[in-house]
Amino acid sequence: MTSGTALKERRYRILVAGYAISSYGTFLNLVALNLYVYAVTDRALAVGAFMTVRFAAGFLTGLVAGPLLARWSAKGAMLWANLLQAAAMLLLVAVPDDHHTAALFTVSAVVGAAGTLFMVAFRSSIPLMVGEGRTTWANSLMVSWRSMAMVAGFASSGVVVSLLGYTAAFLADMGTFLVCALTVALLPMARNAADGADTENGAGAESGADTENGAGAENGAGAENGERGARDETGRIRSSAALAALGAAPALLLMVALRGVDALGSSSHNAALPVYSTRLDADSPAVFVSVFWCVWAIGNVLAQQVLRRYAKRTERAVGSLGFGLGTIVMSATFILAFAGFPWVATIVIALLAGAADGLTEVSYTSHLQTLPSGLRTHAFGLSATVENLGFGVGMIVVATALDAFTPLSVVAVAHGAAIVVALVFVAQVLRQRNASRKATADSDEGGSGDAGPARGSHRDGAEVSGG
Repeated sequence: MTSGTALKERRYRILVAGYAISSYGTFLNLVALNLYVYAVTDRALAVGAFMTVRFAAGFLTGLVAGPLLARWSAKGAMLWANLLQAAAMLLLVAVPDDHHTAALFTVSAVVGAAGTLFMVAFRSSIPLMVGEGRTTWANSLMVSWRSMAMVAGFASSGVVVSLLGYTAAFLADMGTFLVCALTVALLPMARNAADGADTENGAGAESGADTENGAGAENGAGAENGERGARDETGRIRSSAALAALGAAPALLLMVALRGVDALGSSSHNAALPVYSTRLDADSPAVFVSVFWCVWAIGNVLAQQVLRRYAKRTERAVGSLGFGLGTIVMSATFILAFAGFPWVATIVIALLAGAADGLTEVSYTSHLQTLPSGLRTHAFGLSATVENLGFGVGMIVVATALDAFTPLSVVAVAHGAAIVVALVFVAQVLRQRNASRKATADSDEGGSGDAGPARGSHRDGAEVSGG
């Protein structure tokens, strides 16, 4: 490993550590805020409205994330996203009691929007931070640390709120966002997203040299305004071309759609777990939920260890086929988790669910990161929109369905839909693979022996041309 690569990885580890700390605060606050909303309003409906506002803000931010990141640097977006969330927590602590309800919904919107913007900027810039060949390792590290942060946040939320109170929980969350902002500030990244893309594509010298060298100041305000207008026009053209290219890739759109249906399935087991756990043991309903998520996290972390070793040994990503198959296994295991099996079998199921969940997230994120830089942020923005929509709609539908149906039947329908879409996606990927192999064989017969895919790209058919 070269010194430059080692330095990139060290900086990335610091950023992931900051992200894990903020994730701990996020999951701690997910419990604390919901309890606080109910304590302030004394209405269960308000809790649902609070979550709806949060997901709606994330949905809208996903729609504009691509164009925003075409003009802003990923570093700036991640920095401000953390600072805004820290400010929202401070607002919640400082606001007078008479305005707590309004402040809660303001915080919900800010956290939903800023959290989505951070994740789109973070995931889309990972190839620039660690290099194209290290994305699987980087994504695996991010997911495993976040999984551990999730368990720690959920596990400690009851203790923090009970012993220290809501104010302490909100201030702790604010502190975690400030720590993450500090780790972002230490990153040496491109001045803006366009420069980053141009540098990656080898065009930075042509499009950005004058600006970097201060030529705009020498040429006067008119030239600077003209250059800014040209950049804005270029950004609009780039955004339109990127969206058109994404729309022309049905396999990629099916992949994003599967992620949205998967999010709907996730909403079902998240909503059904407390209900199912209460029916198992009304005196200690938290036991099953806590054990399930802890074992799930262990499976997730173990999967990341395997993925990192696989990527290091083969220099390949798992690919979109792994995403499709992983989604099938994950959805099936979540359904089985509500089937009433003995504890030993349920622990094995939770372990498999966590491992499959980790596989799907890393393979999905790594695959989108193989897209050209001009399309990458738009793809992640679209993905965030679809995921927020799937989870938000799912929470409303599932919460209603649980009043009339058993947790097993509700989860089976939601995750069963994900399995159906995943089967369609896997069939599409396999057809694309066979067509690609046939085309390669025909090309080889014609005398071109270099037609195969470059080692490590492995897009499995869900790809977009960068041309």
